[in-house]
Amino acid sequence: MTETRTARIPLDPPRTLLTRAVDAYSRRRFGATLTPAAAMGHHPRLLLTQMRHEQALARWNRLDPTLKTLAVMSAAVTVGCSWCVDFGYWVTVQEGIDPAKLRAVPTWRDSDVLTDLERRVVEYAEAMSTTPMGVTDEMVAALRRDLDDAALVELTTMVAVENSRSRANSALGLHSQGFSDRCEIPARA
Repeated sequence: MTETRTARIPLDPPRTLLTRAVDAYSRRRFGATLTPAAAMGHHPRLLLTQMRHEQALARWNRLDPTLKTLAVMSAAVTVGCSWCVDFGYWVTVQEGIDPAKLRAVPTWRDSDVLTDLERRVVEYAEAMSTTPMGVTDEMVAALRRDLDDAALVELTTMVAVENSRSRANSALGLHSQGFSDRCEIPARA
């Protein structure tokens, strides 16, 4: 569902070689210019740094992809970033993640499609994404029964990364671009 609200920053950065290349890549890979990239285009060094960071994150593989996706989606829903929810749903369904699990994130407590571990991951991501943060020793101990230390650190860092993305996008007024008309996951108000 595409939102029509206006971003808080112009989404037409200077047309440099970098912004033109990023725009061309985005259109080819995703079918549209990604509005976070357009916003970051006002600061080319930041845009380049963020691109490298996202490429490095994509290579992390100690955490199961479904768990990682559920954690990221939980953080985006908790923060209330409609852009992140819409794009995240669309891109991860393209990668083969079960859309029923993604749709269950906002109602994870009542959902019967998530495993116990998936529920604990969503709960942890939600707790990390609130202010004040609600993570408890018990949550971490429960996760450690199923995740090794590397996977737990990756999970924690991915939630922190999504908090950064979601909060930056929300603060700049970036909203859903309509990547997925199937996106049924509401961002928390």
